[in-house]
Amino acid sequence: MKNITITIDVEEDCPPMLTSTRGMEEGLPKLLDLFKKEGIKATFFVTGTMAKQYPNMIHRIPLEGHELGCHGYTHARFDRMKEEEARIDLKQAGKVLRQFEKRLVSFRAPNLQFPRNYLQFLEEEGFLYDSSIAAYKPPFPRSRVEGKIIRIPATITSSFLRLPPALFLPLLKRSKAPVIFVHPWEFVDMSDMPIRLDCKFNTGEKALGNLKVLIRDLKAENYHFLTLQERANLEKYK
Repeated sequence: MKNITITIDVEEDCPPMLTSTRGMEEGLPKLLDLFKKEGIKATFFVTGTMAKQYPNMIHRIPLEGHELGCHGYTHARFDRMKEEEARIDLKQAGKVLRQFEKRLVSFRAPNLQFPRNYLQFLEEEGFLYDSSIAAYKPPFPRSRVEGKIIRIPATITSSFLRLPPALFLPLLKRSKAPVIFVHPWEFVDMSDMPIRLDCKFNTGEKALGNLKVLIRDLKAENYHFLTLQERANLEKYK
């Protein structure tokens, strides 16, 4: 059985370079509509502030069968927080997000930066799964268990999926059970915004078209689209 997990980091537009929320207003509805049309599930890692600001949109996530996960409270980087700040951030985020989904068990830190010694704080707040590490960054981690937390790395950076499908699809299929991630703002045209080139190239309809190609191609090859929680329940970790 071939599996893939699509995850969405739900936050402001390309933080910290922008504070606008066009991704929430324009990009997130497009993603939810696409997933509904294609009949697939995904995991949405949402910040507490976006959940408070756009409750109706966040309600759609569990209502439509997706997993709601935590992406911190304000998208502040945990590797720049002191211990007490990190604890407060996680507690605030959990309090907000559990109004939408009581069983909140998956977490991803902003910028995929989460100090290893902070994993105990995730345990304290009832999280079981963490996807705050990247398979494409040293030390090239594998899925593993640390304490009570199962760590499931992201396979590739989100901008990779905005390259031509002829480039990213063959490489993606070489990965075993890939975990990909995107952001709602990538599905809004950001070409004129004052942000890095890797953040704005092929955004908007081109990005949405690429995601459609990815989903339909993998469905044709009988891939199963699993949430992070579903994949953790199916796979064995050591």
